[in-house]
Amino acid sequence: MAPSSLAQMSELLDAVLAGASPEILSATPMPEVTRAVFVRREDENMFEGVVSADKDPRESLHVGEVPIPELAPNEVYVAVMASSINFNTVWTSIFEPLSTFGFLDRLGKESVWGKRHALDYHVVGSDAAGVVLRAGSAVRNWKIGDEVTVHCNYVDDQDPSGHDDSMLASNQRIWGFETNFGGLADVCVVKANQLMPKPRHLTWEEAAVNALCNSTAYRMLASRNGAPVTQGDKVLIWGASGGLGSFAVQHVLNSGGVPVGVVSSESKAETLRELGCEHVINREAMNYRFWKDEHTQDESEWRRLGKDIRALIGEDPDIVFEHPGRSTMGASVFVAKRGGTIVTCAATSGYMVEYDNRHLWMKLKTIKGSHFSNYREAWAANQAIIDAKVVPPLSAVFDLESTGEAAFEVQHNRHEGKIGVLCLAPREGLGVSDHETRDRLGDRLTIFRRHDKERS
Repeated sequence: MAPSSLAQMSELLDAVLAGASPEILSATPMPEVTRAVFVRREDENMFEGVVSADKDPRESLHVGEVPIPELAPNEVYVAVMASSINFNTVWTSIFEPLSTFGFLDRLGKESVWGKRHALDYHVVGSDAAGVVLRAGSAVRNWKIGDEVTVHCNYVDDQDPSGHDDSMLASNQRIWGFETNFGGLADVCVVKANQLMPKPRHLTWEEAAVNALCNSTAYRMLASRNGAPVTQGDKVLIWGASGGLGSFAVQHVLNSGGVPVGVVSSESKAETLRELGCEHVINREAMNYRFWKDEHTQDESEWRRLGKDIRALIGEDPDIVFEHPGRSTMGASVFVAKRGGTIVTCAATSGYMVEYDNRHLWMKLKTIKGSHFSNYREAWAANQAIIDAKVVPPLSAVFDLESTGEAAFEVQHNRHEGKIGVLCLAPREGLGVSDHETRDRLGDRLTIFRRHDKERS
């Protein structure tokens, strides 16, 4: 940053950390640029001919100064104290399955305000926790100085298709992935209807890792728009110690269901048990091989998984929480109970999935697609954290300059839970104002951090 911008950002940070009044924050000058993590349009083809596993986010994610855009009437500037890594940042960084600049260009054609997003750089990040610095003229429910978390559902309320469920809107987008000005920055730009109150018992980095994954898992397993768990339901959860899976486990438990977590190591199994998941399958130890080769799945391995599940809980799962995609979908469809539901939100192992349709139609099973959440669902998921019914699965924290390395860690599944990123927060442990709730939760707040350190 230019010296004047550095000084202004430092002044803003000092004011935020001091809990300055809205009047003082309003009088503190806004810098013209912000430090941010971004990819460049000129690099779109840098990994051409390279297999996905060898594409390296550390080569494509840059940290530097970018201009802070003009604020639309329904938007706010947020001083980002902390953010987090989601798999969509990995996708953006390796330009897979599509370059996100196509998303930005389409948004740029929609309106004058949308045009701001179609740039030659893309500021990434779909989570944030911070403080409102400025509010547009149409913002009603939030004011300067509010401590907030940010969910990533980016919608246009003028689109009638989104008024029953905003996730069905024809122009629904994910902020920081299909829009610009994301959360991996010192200052981000969000719509007012993306804001939620920060849980007061959490640090900035703990508060920053929840909104995307927690809201996604909530819609899938607690909302009528997904496959809502009822008391006694058995739920198979792939990647149960990861970002999505760890929230899924907690929502199943909160609904009176019985989670069966699938993980890739005994240390991850131990993490799950401490979280409250009694039934765990270590797929590494069981050495499942669902694919004989690139083109052929092995039904005998599906049957072996089903037998192992029944040995744990006595029956087939009512619901399968599916997000790996290609590597597991065939098995997921097979092991689900007659009349059961496979609810899916992602495809981290590949999106061209295959399954035996006979096991779907003849046993009346359902595949239910799910994508993030609407504002009501995100708010309810956030409230579960505020009420201390769900704890953040924070396992590691990086600084903003190391975002490329953090994305590389997520890409290669080297951490449990979620990775946080410090932006303006000068160190970990800041932002707590409800010490009573924090003390009551005790060690539950550090389950993933402790186990991740033991693993490493």
